Amino acid sequence: MFGGGNKIKLEKDLLDRIKRVAEVAGYASHEEFIIHVLEKELAHFEDASSDEDITEKLRGLGYIS
Repeated sequence: MFGGGNKIKLEKDLLDRIKRVAEVAGYASHEEFIIHVLEKELAHFEDASSDEDITEKLRGLGYIS
């Protein structure tokens, strides 16, 4: 699912948690679960009209201070 040679490194403990949750939630694979989560999070920011808007949304979610 992460075609094109793109790779993301995750800590083993995090990957184990992702795999467990993906299986319990009924996803076909942990990759499918990761893509779903990332798409859902990106949707919060894609409607932003400017970089400042994105920054404020990230700040509001506690990702940056």
